[in-house]
Amino acid sequence: MGVEPPFFEKYKAILQSSAEKEKFSTIEVVEEFELPLIDLSGLNLGPIERQKCIEQMAEAASEWGFFQIVNHGIPGGLLDRLKYEQMKVFHLPFDKKAEQKFLNLSAHSYRWGNPLATSLRNLSWSEALHISLKDISRMDECNNLRSSIQEYARKANLLAQTLAELLAQKLGIKPNYFQENCSPSSSSLRLNRYPPCPYSSRMFGIIPHTDTDFLTILSQDQVGGLQFNTDGRWFSIKPNPKALVINIGDLFQALSNGIYKSVTHRVAANEGVERYSIAYFYCPTYEVVIQSCSEPALYRNFSFKEYREQIERDVKATGAKVGLSRFLW
Repeated sequence: MGVEPPFFEKYKAILQSSAEKEKFSTIEVVEEFELPLIDLSGLNLGPIERQKCIEQMAEAASEWGFFQIVNHGIPGGLLDRLKYEQMKVFHLPFDKKAEQKFLNLSAHSYRWGNPLATSLRNLSWSEALHISLKDISRMDECNNLRSSIQEYARKANLLAQTLAELLAQKLGIKPNYFQENCSPSSSSLRLNRYPPCPYSSRMFGIIPHTDTDFLTILSQDQVGGLQFNTDGRWFSIKPNPKALVINIGDLFQALSNGIYKSVTHRVAANEGVERYSIAYFYCPTYEVVIQSCSEPALYRNFSFKEYREQIERDVKATGAKVGLSRFLW
């Protein structure tokens, strides 16, 4: 029994028609870019070094919406263990992964492709296990996956809160804002796998999007493929084996009144090798109202629940997320 999702069966019509119509419609070659690298050990070296570290993060969040961090407090051994368990679970038979109560998680935790795809350009050649932190305790203990996720989630949550608080200092937001509005169970974790893709020059591993959170912590392997857009140009992020990638999400852009940028990003498909990544999405509770930190506000106030529901409506109606532009004044 095969491990791969049945892309060819599910999307047969798209693949057959697109193969001819988009024969010469290849994705543009993008320039490789090395993200700003910030050493978090500077936070503990003294007031001057600490302030410099915070300034570097704020500058990168404003200019690029992305940066990398080292000496972040998450052990490499833990990341290696989680990736090992991640690889094992994704290499289970597809029929097992597609079971309604796979690992005793909520329905639709296991995802693949894009049910609303109409062409190669909006079909994601990937599979994922999207886990709400409140679901971790009920997971089946499957080859130590649950214990590895629990340990990682604790450390990632602490790191995300620290980064968010430091970035908020530059905005005049009270230090306990994130402690008050983000509970230990309001965030989520997404394990990604990108199988080898025979249409890699004409489609994506994940289609272009922005993240619906305050910020995302990403651990990726050395295959590469993560790309972001700035001023209409796409850049490929050079993998760094020692670093975690941080990117700003929609909620932080709204909270910062547009100072920090939630930028569009995607993952390129790879024809020859599979790719793995782990994304931690730092989110508030559903009832939290996001209010811009300064006036005049670019965005009207909205709750996280309202924002998520609007995204769901847009995706169903148009096949794509509209995002923050829905909430501009």
